Amino acid sequence: MPEPIYLDHAATTPVRDEVLAAMQPFFGARFGNPSSVHRWGREARTALDEAHERVANCLGASADEIIFTSCGTEADNLALLGVWRARRSEGRNVVVTTPIEHKAVLAAAHQVTREGGEERSLAMTSDGLVDDASFDALVDGSVAICSVMWVNNEIGVMQPVPALAARAKAKGAVFHTDAVQAFGKVLLDARTTPFDVLSLSGHKIGAPKGIGALYVRRGTPLEPLMFGGAQDRGRRPGTENVAMAVGLARAAVLAVAEREHEWSVLATRRDRLEAALLERIPDAVIHGRGAPRAPHIISISVPGTDSESLLMALDLRGIACSAGSACQSGSITPSHVLAALGVQADVASSAIRMSLGSLTTDACVQRVAEVFPMLVDKARRLATA
Repeated sequence: MPEPIYLDHAATTPVRDEVLAAMQPFFGARFGNPSSVHRWGREARTALDEAHERVANCLGASADEIIFTSCGTEADNLALLGVWRARRSEGRNVVVTTPIEHKAVLAAAHQVTREGGEERSLAMTSDGLVDDASFDALVDGSVAICSVMWVNNEIGVMQPVPALAARAKAKGAVFHTDAVQAFGKVLLDARTTPFDVLSLSGHKIGAPKGIGALYVRRGTPLEPLMFGGAQDRGRRPGTENVAMAVGLARAAVLAVAEREHEWSVLATRRDRLEAALLERIPDAVIHGRGAPRAPHIISISVPGTDSESLLMALDLRGIACSAGSACQSGSITPSHVLAALGVQADVASSAIRMSLGSLTTDACVQRVAEVFPMLVDKARRLATA
């Protein structure tokens, strides 16, 4: 059987060797608690401070603007709930999001309504971009925070975050962006783009699962979600995971250094794969194709098939893809992203996400371009029979 093909990098990425090597000492001799004053503690504190500095440098930020979290979901929740709770006393009781955000953002926005706030959802174009008229109508002087994902995790569409952030700030709203899929693909620079809060996740860029980060621009009001310690200036109390922070910092530095090369390589392979699939399956639909997209995500629907059967068939051929977000406990459920964009249910139910990354070679692209249309033909024949 041919070597297996992993096309699910948007779900998670393999831990890089350089990252594992950077972390290893902190599972052994360098085990100290960074809050302790003795040599072991000071050694851990130095490593943690360096990790803050390295992640900050990747964002054009200062070390005190970086908060390490357990994951991207925690970062998103701290951003929305932390800012909203801090600003509601100002009379700003509203959060604004898009209907195609990651569930971590949407669930946090729903929690705001349970605590007495208001949630507003922006209208989208059919290609997956924020509707300008809707943004201007909904982002007003009552908004505490506006959250727009930079790169969508299901269809790869890139929002014009610099322009949206500037317009939100003109109304006095804090602007947050979930940049989990954007980091290492898009230039993220707090010095030139006026986002106030930005979420990252380590396992999307070659660090382990269980570590994320939140950038909070200096002066942005933020209430903690947890209590009990002074770590991270009280914004995220609890003993820090030094090994994971070091790993995230190393992965972030590598991702930024390789960003332009990565974009070029992945975009070339994505375009080649899409062209081959559309040539063999002319009625296939590439979601978001009319909008700017990050180079690593393809969302394709084939009428007359269903995603669950296709995923199983692909897996039997050694090809790993997904039906969309990996944050649904392994279940295949209708995509809230495609539904929000008005995609018909039968088309949405056949959506497959192929996400490229470090394990994707030209040979992988060629094999998928050959195997996927064959499986589609078989699925259609079975459906007709």
